[in-house]
Amino acid sequence: MKLLEIAQIYTDLVNADNEIPDIEYHAKDTIAALRTKYHNILMEQMQIEGIEFLDRFDATRIAFELVNKEEIHTR
Repeated sequence: MKLLEIAQIYTDLVNADNEIPDIEYHAKDTIAALRTKYHNILMEQMQIEGIEFLDRFDATRIAFELVNKEEIHTR
């Protein structure tokens, strides 16, 4: 899977988690597990491609930048 695809899935999961009400804890737990999985895949792929990040928060920031940059280019 390409880095951009991984970043898109991860950022979609982050956005979905933010939209789910806290009362829906089963859904939030499922999304959280998928977020963790894709965040790890994201950071691994970034390392493979030589993209440096300071920590997991920086990796998240970079993922959103990649996705936002791609959305701008496809408009």
